[in-house]
Amino acid sequence: MSLLNTTLTEKLGIEYPIIGGAMYPCSNVELVAAVSEAGGIGIFQPLTLVHVHDLDLCDGLRKIKSLTDRPIGMNVLTEKSAERYLERMREWLDIALEEGIRFFVSSLGNPRWIVDRVAPAGGIVYHDVTERKWAQKAADAGVHGLIAVNGNAGGHTGSRSPAELLEEIGDFGLPVVCAGGVGEPGAFREALELGYEGVQIGTRLIASIECDSPEEYKKAIVDAGASDIVLTNRITGVPVSVIQTPHVKKVGTTAGPIARWLLAHPRTKHLMRGLYMLRAGLRLKKNMKSGMSHRDFFVAGKSVEGVHSIETVKTIIDGFVKAARK
Repeated sequence: MSLLNTTLTEKLGIEYPIIGGAMYPCSNVELVAAVSEAGGIGIFQPLTLVHVHDLDLCDGLRKIKSLTDRPIGMNVLTEKSAERYLERMREWLDIALEEGIRFFVSSLGNPRWIVDRVAPAGGIVYHDVTERKWAQKAADAGVHGLIAVNGNAGGHTGSRSPAELLEEIGDFGLPVVCAGGVGEPGAFREALELGYEGVQIGTRLIASIECDSPEEYKKAIVDAGASDIVLTNRITGVPVSVIQTPHVKKVGTTAGPIARWLLAHPRTKHLMRGLYMLRAGLRLKKNMKSGMSHRDFFVAGKSVEGVHSIETVKTIIDGFVKAARK
């Protein structure tokens, strides 16, 4: 069997085992559609479409489907700190099902309610995990696959290497997708050779023509190397991988003492995370429209090491596929 023919491609009806990861606020309509049109599967995020791009979810989905007739998926956030969004998430999930979406990537929290809604409609749920205990909970919840977020990932990252994480969670009898560190063709082939059923890419797609993130952000990714990636909890209250710019060096990567105490306290941690996410979202929305500055955080993973130019999504994916066929 070819490296490109996996459980992921068979179950989702896609050409190549490549998921375009949902990124807040970077997953614009054109980017999502371009990933699917190039043979992978683009994942839209309701928070991005509705709150960043000011689209009604139905309108956003129809715009994506006007650009591609290939499968697309939805990211479902279930974290308790986003409590006020959970009811909206349930509504958005129902809309997605009505619009024909059948692939869902759940992040944070317990995906049981998602599986219960999606499975009867013939849908498939993959859940983001960073270690075995979360993989066990996801498997117990009935998910159909796991997205292994390793220590090279951008945003909310893991701590294991791709090989370590696959060994740790590969015995659940579920397809496992590699997320983190896949920024160039060689890394894609290596992930498949390790035994992953596919990859999820994010950072590489920010530095694409179709992504509507500010040019300053794209340039920062192209210019950065793996050693420039650091973790900070100053954005969402939990560790997020970002590019270490002069501004990040100046302000540091750790929240202040009061914020740290509130983030650690059982009664306040979810509220604090929610406030952090709201603040970050408002700033990111502003940046998407007016550009970014040296005082912003550029979220990215260690795959920046292999990103040397801004290209079309098709060029990026074609390069990955060519490497896997050698």
